[in-house]
Amino acid sequence: MNIGSLQLQTPIALAPMEDVTDLPFRVICKRLGADLVYTEFTASEALIRDIPKALKKITVCDEERPVAIQLFGGKDESLAGAARVAEQFRPDFIDINCGCWVKNHVARNEGAGLLRDLPLFEKIVRSTVKATPLPVTVKTRLGWDHNSIVILDVAKMVEQAGAQVLTLHCRTRAQAHNGFADWEWLAKVKQTVKIPVIGNGDVTTPEDAKAMLETGCDGVMIGRGAIANPWIFREIKHYLTTGEHLPPPTVEERIRVCLEHLKMSVDHELPHNAVIPFRKYYAGYLRGLPNIAAVRSDLMQLKEYNAVVDRLSAYMKETYSTA
Repeated sequence: MNIGSLQLQTPIALAPMEDVTDLPFRVICKRLGADLVYTEFTASEALIRDIPKALKKITVCDEERPVAIQLFGGKDESLAGAARVAEQFRPDFIDINCGCWVKNHVARNEGAGLLRDLPLFEKIVRSTVKATPLPVTVKTRLGWDHNSIVILDVAKMVEQAGAQVLTLHCRTRAQAHNGFADWEWLAKVKQTVKIPVIGNGDVTTPEDAKAMLETGCDGVMIGRGAIANPWIFREIKHYLTTGEHLPPPTVEERIRVCLEHLKMSVDHELPHNAVIPFRKYYAGYLRGLPNIAAVRSDLMQLKEYNAVVDRLSAYMKETYSTA
């Protein structure tokens, strides 16, 4: 599949997730096999007003390429302006979030709120495409609820409006993250449009990724599955190539990558602004390790980088001394 000049073969992508896919996590996932990464979704209104926090969210680095900046908003002129701001940060392409289900966003016709106003949806895509020479892609859902599934109309619309890729989270807005993603719609969308289609929703194992690709979609996007297991990208790619499972990462690798990620987060933020938010990643890094429950409990109380390093180093010594 192509996104502008990018040529990708069956990409396994890291989904954009608020307060999760910051620069350090994107780099880690890239090192662990992700083919595409996306920034956290960033408000177009904040970017056109030069809000420092928003500008930091769309800062990218060469190691994570190819990388997309994901924007959201409910006004076409704001999205166009934000796309021009995002250009200056040199992403490989721009993605429009038309799938966020959170109430305060949809109330402002942002994210999945656009699924109730398709003329505005189309206007936003056309305006963004026109505003930037960068490729523009769209991520959305099946529809507002099961009584208003409009994805086939949306797919044709975004293709005609100039979007180069459609990513489909196979749930409705009403489902949020509940219930099951309906992958059957991926095959229907592929029959409707010529642009590449990336599937998203409920991929947590290599077998899931293979089954999703068998619908005919061009790539797989992983969100919560990557938080639970950052190694999932290389595991999927190995399985798709060989039909075999990689052995799980060792205790040493899990601790090493966890601390690399934490160090990048500390360097990216002030130390006191990194260690506490980092707690959401411990479960994924430490899942399944022997005698880890007490360690995780301790880590959830620590607020300093060096204290985390000391606790995990002590755990390593304990683990190998009793092995």
